[in-house]
Amino acid sequence: MEFGAVTVGEAAGAVLAHSVALPGGKLKKGTVLNTDHVAALGAAGIARVTVARMGPGDLGEDEAAMTLAHGLVDGGEGLRLSTPFTGRVNIHATKIGLAHLDPDRLHAVNAVDDMVTLATVPNWRRMGEGGMVATVKVIAYGAARASVDKAAALGRGAVRLAPVVTPDATLIVTTHDAGSGEETGKGFKAIEGRLTSLGMTLADTVQVPHEAQAVADAMGGATTAMILVLTASATSDPADVGPEALRQAGGQVTRFGMPVDPGNLLFYGALGDGRPVIGLPGCARSPAMNGADWVLERLAAGHPPTSAEVGAMGVGGLLKEIPTRKQPRGG
Repeated sequence: MEFGAVTVGEAAGAVLAHSVALPGGKLKKGTVLNTDHVAALGAAGIARVTVARMGPGDLGEDEAAMTLAHGLVDGGEGLRLSTPFTGRVNIHATKIGLAHLDPDRLHAVNAVDDMVTLATVPNWRRMGEGGMVATVKVIAYGAARASVDKAAALGRGAVRLAPVVTPDATLIVTTHDAGSGEETGKGFKAIEGRLTSLGMTLADTVQVPHEAQAVADAMGGATTAMILVLTASATSDPADVGPEALRQAGGQVTRFGMPVDPGNLLFYGALGDGRPVIGLPGCARSPAMNGADWVLERLAAGHPPTSAEVGAMGVGGLLKEIPTRKQPRGG
């Protein structure tokens, strides 16, 4: 692509690199100049303009952006592309789900050509209907076809939407005489709100004594696709009531604790039939983001995180302090 100032007579077919005010209206930056435009510029006494001219191996900015965007979502469902405009195409979710990205391949896309760029939300970010998952932007007025084709090939299918596949959940709440007294309607509503934002239903809430066997029996009696446990006392040991109840119910604990704050005191695993179980930290009583959200969302979409993946959440896992926390981080 050639870029520079030319006489108006040489400008036909080139892309105008700056806006020009004319008596009949403004010619906008990015306009592909035709003979009428050239005549209007000449009539206005404008002798030279700055333009970009595509070479035989170049694609215009809109075509280049759309080519790459099509490649990125190739074969995927739940995503739509915006109409290209000034070299930009946005990728939107058409339903609730999680952004399921291949970061290594997307890094490779951005390494092809400085003029061809891609920006995304973080991997596994929860998306609402219409949410923007990614945006492709061609910085110049065009890009080399070879670069665009290479980027599209490297990133083919690397942007996906993982839909929520878990319809409902049961919340098991434990009580004891020395309990914290935090089981308020607000806490339950915060948990229900998390499920609602994922398109899930809180189908049942069960209160049982703060004893492993009582919780295990409640797990066994639950009929929903997911089970949540909120204990009256914080789960502070791998052999505590919540995780021990999961083992007694015939399940397995995948991870106890996580390096995300708030949210450290979480455990999760699955029953013998594969249904996920999450032991919620006390901060789940607040609607503020916490580590449990990241695990809940992954499980709801049918992509359970491994213990190693949870361990990797520590970088970026220092979240905003919740105002209701009994023991703030301090100074």
